[in-house]
Amino acid sequence: MSERVLILVENLSVPLDRRVWQESHALAEAGYEVVVICPMGREQDTEAEVTIDGVRILRYPLQAATGGPAGYVREYGQALWHTLRLSLHVRREGPVDVVHACNPPDLLLLVSLPLKLRGAHLLFDHHDLVPELFLSRFRGSRKLLYRLAGLAERLTFALADATISTNETYRRVAIERGRMRADQVTVVRSAPDLDRFVPREPDPRLRRGRAHLAAYLGVMGPQDGVDYALRALAHLRHEIGRDDLHTIFMGTGDAFDDMVALSERLGLSDCVEFTGRVPDDFVQQCLSTADVCLSPDPKNPLNDASTMNKVVEYMAMGRPLVSFELTEARVSAGEAAAYVPANDERAFAAALDELLRDPDSRARMGEVGRRRVQTQLSWAVSRQNLLDAYRRLCD
Repeated sequence: MSERVLILVENLSVPLDRRVWQESHALAEAGYEVVVICPMGREQDTEAEVTIDGVRILRYPLQAATGGPAGYVREYGQALWHTLRLSLHVRREGPVDVVHACNPPDLLLLVSLPLKLRGAHLLFDHHDLVPELFLSRFRGSRKLLYRLAGLAERLTFALADATISTNETYRRVAIERGRMRADQVTVVRSAPDLDRFVPREPDPRLRRGRAHLAAYLGVMGPQDGVDYALRALAHLRHEIGRDDLHTIFMGTGDAFDDMVALSERLGLSDCVEFTGRVPDDFVQQCLSTADVCLSPDPKNPLNDASTMNKVVEYMAMGRPLVSFELTEARVSAGEAAAYVPANDERAFAAALDELLRDPDSRARMGEVGRRRVQTQLSWAVSRQNLLDAYRRLCD
């Protein structure tokens, strides 16, 4: 194949963005020429230009949003300018056959218009329901933000020649709300590569002298529920009386500092650890050691419809998890999770306590999860769906 693919992503740097990196790598292995435009990372992915495993990556400096909606206007404005500048640079080097635009925001396909006018196909990689994201994050002026985000989403679907969705709920949104034809929309789940994401021997030192370890892996934003997890852990310790659990929170986000401060106010500093971003080796070691994993995303319009990467990654490592009752969480995890009523922190704590008392249930749930990923949810399945969508688009 000689098709040239330009992937646009604003939310994370690459290869840090695991989904985008897996897609880029799969396309390069299949013979496509792949160029990625993304922001620079703060501590990694800092080079302006680099080629990794045949994937060329162009990065631009970007200040992440702070201070509410105005911060997002500033961030997205900078990102759109740099993305347009670099995409035109790539086009001057030669024709682009496919522009693969990842949201959020639902504005990158507008940047792609000059390339579409020159014959490129536009593929929308639908990571998030941005209108629901704004409803979940912002309380003030959210009706206006929701309407503006809805308009941007409709324009994105109208311009796209094809969409890849992270789950069936998102696929229905593309067809019903976005008015795309069913044959234009393909489900490509975010999923771990089981050749690289493998269980390891537990490391007892990670328990910091306690009998049990719980783990959280993921982003720490206002909608991600780390505050719910911390309040549940405080209830588990101070009211249920369990003081034999250490918990490691892996990841970062714009709520990171607030969550560290909350853990101190709740009296959890000696049994809760925040690592920030960590290498994959540490992630695999920590999850292999954990007795139970946390998926505390509260129920809201975004979370109920979204597939959380951490859920499938916990399952891939054979770990049981506790989750609030969310539609797509149950679709992904099945019997690998203990579900509690939405946003009920006391029920979350009770479910943790019950699992920690029952090693047989933990082992059974872990086996169910690992098997489910191997047979239905692995990257091998998603990779084939991605390549099939590209073949249809390019044909």
